[in-house]
Amino acid sequence: MANYLSLEFARSGPMLLAEARGKGRWATAERVLKTMKPEQVVDEVKNAGLRGRGGAWFPAGIKWSFMPKEPKGPSYLVINADEGEPGTFKDRQIMEKDPHLLLEGIAIACFAMRAETCFVYVRGEYLSSLVALETAIAECEQAGLLGDDALGTGRRVRVLAHRGAGAYICGEETALLNSLEGRRGEPRAKPPFPAVYGAFGRPTTVNNVETIANVPFILERGVPWFRSMGTQGAPGNILYGVSGAVENPGIYEGPLGMTARAVIDQLAGGVKAGRKMRAFIPGGASTGFLPPGKLDVVMDPDALKKEGTMLGTGGIVVIPEEVELLDALRVLSRFFRHETCGQCAPCREGAAWSDQIVGRFQRGEGSGDDFALLNDIMRGSKSRTICVFPEAFAGPLGSALVHFKGDFEKSIKPASPSAPQGTAVHG
Repeated sequence: MANYLSLEFARSGPMLLAEARGKGRWATAERVLKTMKPEQVVDEVKNAGLRGRGGAWFPAGIKWSFMPKEPKGPSYLVINADEGEPGTFKDRQIMEKDPHLLLEGIAIACFAMRAETCFVYVRGEYLSSLVALETAIAECEQAGLLGDDALGTGRRVRVLAHRGAGAYICGEETALLNSLEGRRGEPRAKPPFPAVYGAFGRPTTVNNVETIANVPFILERGVPWFRSMGTQGAPGNILYGVSGAVENPGIYEGPLGMTARAVIDQLAGGVKAGRKMRAFIPGGASTGFLPPGKLDVVMDPDALKKEGTMLGTGGIVVIPEEVELLDALRVLSRFFRHETCGQCAPCREGAAWSDQIVGRFQRGEGSGDDFALLNDIMRGSKSRTICVFPEAFAGPLGSALVHFKGDFEKSIKPASPSAPQGTAVHG
């Protein structure tokens, strides 16, 4: 297994520039900026099949190709380092351990998209990430790797770190752009898309931290090497974050296409001794719950979509048998209720109502009508708002309704003798 991203993750602190350059950092960026054309870089990333690691899995090279080839005015690259998805903690590892890998990828990406400025939007709680990143930026500016004459090429590459305020919704790219501009962090209607009208009204591409961290390796080692890992539809490696009831929780790098069982057993040491698995989350909170019978599902965005879920950010959470599924669901329903921006009624009301109803089931006070209403809320909220936030809160809700229907049935409040019958759950 080729572990190219996580070579430095065992460090206790961030790698400084001198050590980073000794390990080859910045050599690829210098070669690319001095010997290649922007369109060649875009084609290389496109041919490699690199897909965004932030959750949407959109092909990065295609996204880059949307940017204007002859911009009349500034264009921007924005790095989404907000990482607010519960169960996800991979991007911070890159920023806090190997920030120069991210910065080198940024320099290459800016060159490819003819962008002179990059904003890195860092999750508000990630103070250590912000400090490591700002230290690395200052080192690069002093060494001439970034700035008005980046790497001595006469090209301007400026990187600015921006700290968010801890809003999950700002992980959505247009909400992030609003926040970056000093506006309320809520999504924008599309079109126009960011490549046409993005940050400060200028063409903008938003990419995830891990996505950009792959770029220097692709340009250094080539397309065949990158495609030798992962799957045909999703090449390369991914950083799996494994937490919950496992022997060795943490970040593990492995190829796309491993089964969830292999990630848990081979990388994270298996389910904690003496405990059994009740359920697992395959890729962060919004991807929902799967029963142990689904452990052989392939960790690939297309394969998981066929299972009615998503790969998301690759954050696997193992829930032990002693945890009630409805308790776990309530934790997430409260989170999504709190984090909706409130802009769209189906999301604002849907998240609030679903949380209240899940709370009734949690207390043993649910009903068959409540179960039907949860299904209606889940179906009625999706694809009816400006952004995909309803799909996020519908992930755990919808999967629980399908795979753990019995947990709802046993939590229905017994009808009183005088009350009408008919409280059976109908899916």
